[in-house]
Amino acid sequence: MLLSQKLAGFSKGDADVLRKAMGKKQIEVLNKMKAQFMEGCKTNGHDENVAVKVWTDWEAFAQYAFNKSHSTCYAYIAYQTAYLKAHYPAEYLAAVLSNNMNDIKQVTFFMEECKRAGIKVLGPDVNESFYKFAVNKEGAIRFGMGAVKGVGGGAVEAIVNERKENGPYKSIFDLAKRIDLRAANKKAFDSLILAGGFDSFENIHRAQYFAIDEKGQTIIEKALRFGNKFQENKNSAQVSLFGEASKVQFDEPIIDEAPEWNVMKKLAKEKEVIGMYISGHPLDDYKAEIEYFCNGKLEMLRDLNRLEGAELSLAGVVSDVQHRVAKNGKGWASFYLEDFSESYEFRIFNEDYLKFKHFLVPNSFLFVKIRMARAWRDGDVRTQFISMQLLQDVMEQLAKKITLNLNIDQFDEKKVDQLKTLAKKHAGEKSLHFLITDPEDKVKINMPSRGVKVNISKDFLAELQSYELNFKIN
Repeated sequence: MLLSQKLAGFSKGDADVLRKAMGKKQIEVLNKMKAQFMEGCKTNGHDENVAVKVWTDWEAFAQYAFNKSHSTCYAYIAYQTAYLKAHYPAEYLAAVLSNNMNDIKQVTFFMEECKRAGIKVLGPDVNESFYKFAVNKEGAIRFGMGAVKGVGGGAVEAIVNERKENGPYKSIFDLAKRIDLRAANKKAFDSLILAGGFDSFENIHRAQYFAIDEKGQTIIEKALRFGNKFQENKNSAQVSLFGEASKVQFDEPIIDEAPEWNVMKKLAKEKEVIGMYISGHPLDDYKAEIEYFCNGKLEMLRDLNRLEGAELSLAGVVSDVQHRVAKNGKGWASFYLEDFSESYEFRIFNEDYLKFKHFLVPNSFLFVKIRMARAWRDGDVRTQFISMQLLQDVMEQLAKKITLNLNIDQFDEKKVDQLKTLAKKHAGEKSLHFLITDPEDKVKINMPSRGVKVNISKDFLAELQSYELNFKIN
């Protein structure tokens, strides 16, 4: 484009037309512009042979070199990306997350990639985080404070700059008296606390910051008043007669006790300001139920037509419910079910609504069986509800037996005693089976226990995992 302007006096518009014609191999347009180019070169005093040579080279370039130049760039970028991902995986993924920090779906996607690569992603922390995602000394990725709703760039800059200059913060009061509170307001403090940004401070949990005392104040409000008072007195301190600056000393307010939030409330508030769960997931306690009794995920419902005739067992937490009444007076509801990677809106009507509406409560954990059938009216594939139950009841109601997979080499007196003690401790009504494998002879024998039955509970499964025993639940 620049050459055509300098050699032939093309305008910027003409130069752009030339670029497009070359990129899209528009021969007719190029032929029309050849005369304009040659005339322009002649007017500017350039040798005609040189002009012909330049134009001929451009015509050859338009045949393939435009695509080739792009493919070369892409190949080089792909090589650089692969090198960085292989040798600096944490730094690479931190950069990718930072580049997509305003798109929560992309952040969620790359967070899953971090898990797959075995790289920890930690929540925001005022003593480690920066505006964007960054790698800490332990090689884990710290969530960027700039990705927290309500925390502006000015607040992050004030926190980071003061931390670099005078070291880490010791408490919310230490933070409030050291940073510029004109840049970090109460909203920024609220959001950082809910996101876990103050979790590194000892002897205080998130609920305590928002607990209201007898004067109707929270710790956050006390800290901001403390910080403002400290800074005002520091700025107005007079030099003593001996030429030394008087030191400003204030006692930090007392932090009152308060009951901790339950996991669901803590994670829900965390999601409000981050857009996703960081410190955990509400379904973490139900991984066994999901693994052994669910045959589908909510992401499968993106294309219902592919699921015609299928029966799916899904699990999730109800994140939102709207109970409504139709014009005919019948009740119905819309509700969002959310699993580890997706959120999906269901609508439930008529008899199904009457049968299952008592399950549709925000923050309830559900195990739902559905059938995908094509509607006779409009031909669309619709969801039919088969059953619905609380996820915490699934293990007790659906688990019939547990099978322990044991290598024959694992059988010794100590292992047998462990299993006896474990079975006695968790005695119940569920069948206990052993699948004994001899890898040398490639033989497997299923041995049911006739006299011993167990209670398949979370504690039982946790102990099995602590003994590094593989098992299967049916």
